[in-house]
Amino acid sequence: MRVCFDTRPGGANPNEDWVGGSPTLAIVLDGLSTAGLPTGCRHGVPWYVAHLGGHLLATLAEPDVPLADGLAEALGRVAALHPQCDLSNPGTPSATVAILREQHGVLDHLVLADSPIVFDSKTGYNVITDQRVDEVLPELRAEVERHETHTPGHREALQRLVLAQREVRNTSDGYWVAGSNPDAAQHGLTGTTKLDEVRSAAVMSDGVSRLVTEYGKATWDEVFVTLRRGGPSALIENVRRIEATDPTGIRWPRYKSGDDASVAFCQW
Repeated sequence: MRVCFDTRPGGANPNEDWVGGSPTLAIVLDGLSTAGLPTGCRHGVPWYVAHLGGHLLATLAEPDVPLADGLAEALGRVAALHPQCDLSNPGTPSATVAILREQHGVLDHLVLADSPIVFDSKTGYNVITDQRVDEVLPELRAEVERHETHTPGHREALQRLVLAQREVRNTSDGYWVAGSNPDAAQHGLTGTTKLDEVRSAAVMSDGVSRLVTEYGKATWDEVFVTLRRGGPSALIENVRRIEATDPTGIRWPRYKSGDDASVAFCQW
């Protein structure tokens, strides 16, 4: 498996995405926004995703370890790195997870939350994503979308949404992400795909997939044409060009003018 990848911050703040790969693995993590609220952790989201990504590469180096078990072990290892922080805080640094692994002629995948994996197969495009976060708190989400980005009303509405999300995060009434509790790893979407059915695959954060799913400015076919011709960097540049035409979120209401964006492109 040949993996090429890129990641870019959405603005002036540090990048809260992480992407990494090996000849058998592609991993994308998308750190959850804190909206400026306390987290109980002195390290921050970029620190968290960097350490979780590194430990995932280590725990999944053994090909026969199930992806969920490797993620659970990595979550436990990262939690052990900062016991002085309040890991019971519902805002403790967390991330979405998307993992693709090649072994024994098949592709294993795990998706926890809304960072998708897209397979370019012989029969079309198959998108694996977990949208449970979009099913909770629709009224508060709609309130955020009524405001232009970078306004006091938007910031206040976003903080109200994030506070409410924290109450249902990693519960049966809400949605699941990678945080301090290893049990969350068992709630991801997992499956396998035969390698000979796939031409290529893309593992990405929603800061990239929104080009198709939210902005409607590309098809998956066009996304993969861009990846083959210009690689992940060219695809992220396309996202940025589209976002620059709507900097305050009037046409496409969103949490940030530009979200962190990451892609791992896998070919055989």
